[in-house]
Amino acid sequence: MNALNEKEKTPYVVTSKSYTAVAINAASKAGEWIKSRLGTVAELGTKYSPQDLVTEVDKGAEQMIRRLILTHFPHHAILGEEGVEPGPEASAKALKEAEEEEFLWIVDPVDGTTNFVHGFPFYSVSIALAHNGEVIVGVIYDPSRDEMFVAEKGKGAYVHGNRMLVSGEQELAQSLIAVGFPADTTFALPLNMAAVQALAPQVRNLRAGGSAALHLAYVAAGRLSAYTEVGLKPWDIAAGALLVEESGGKVTDTIGTPYQLSVNHVVASNGKIHDALTDVLKEAKATGLE
Repeated sequence: MNALNEKEKTPYVVTSKSYTAVAINAASKAGEWIKSRLGTVAELGTKYSPQDLVTEVDKGAEQMIRRLILTHFPHHAILGEEGVEPGPEASAKALKEAEEEEFLWIVDPVDGTTNFVHGFPFYSVSIALAHNGEVIVGVIYDPSRDEMFVAEKGKGAYVHGNRMLVSGEQELAQSLIAVGFPADTTFALPLNMAAVQALAPQVRNLRAGGSAALHLAYVAAGRLSAYTEVGLKPWDIAAGALLVEESGGKVTDTIGTPYQLSVNHVVASNGKIHDALTDVLKEAKATGLE
């Protein structure tokens, strides 16, 4: 009896909750709150450029997620979009410092803020957990459709509890590919436009939904054949990269080097069209890595 009482007094009993359960809980709670704030944004701020929006909802959602994670894992580190100064240099510096941590949570509270501000229902909460630099849990939640995409390293990826598998397209001509138009108009945007120009005649069609995390989730679910964009941040990609890999797909940088947390220029695909896609980007000089 005494042993039981002692156990009950231990302040960290809550840490028995699994990493994945905490990620799902945090994404779900934050997502519901974000959705409830739709149409209420009073003040718009900009970060890196006039296209790089931030709202009080982004900041509030990140605080909520931080609190939920630290309640269960007080000694873990958190790298969140709203806690980092705008711009690629600051992101790289923040990641470098955070990568030293054994357990690092990587959070994008609202991926697709511009969509959220306009009421366009394609935005998401992205939460990943890396252990010694390797992503082991990835969760992306779409509050508009109430879709929770979940992956654990080595255990597959799921949506609505159903196992996800990437699509079967074997050639670019049959493929539906997502692209993006980033907030960085000087470096990244011209490269992405070059990619669009080169890909458009060679694929079935292109899509630009405006949420990197959801694009990655859709590649994992087989709804998109691939997604590519130059100029992303670690929190845009981390959770989605694991979803794609655990669904049988492939994630690299734009020249084909395997994904790691420092990758900013990404290609995620069903694996079958991957090399053909990176070849097009190389030929168009649209990799960002020339």
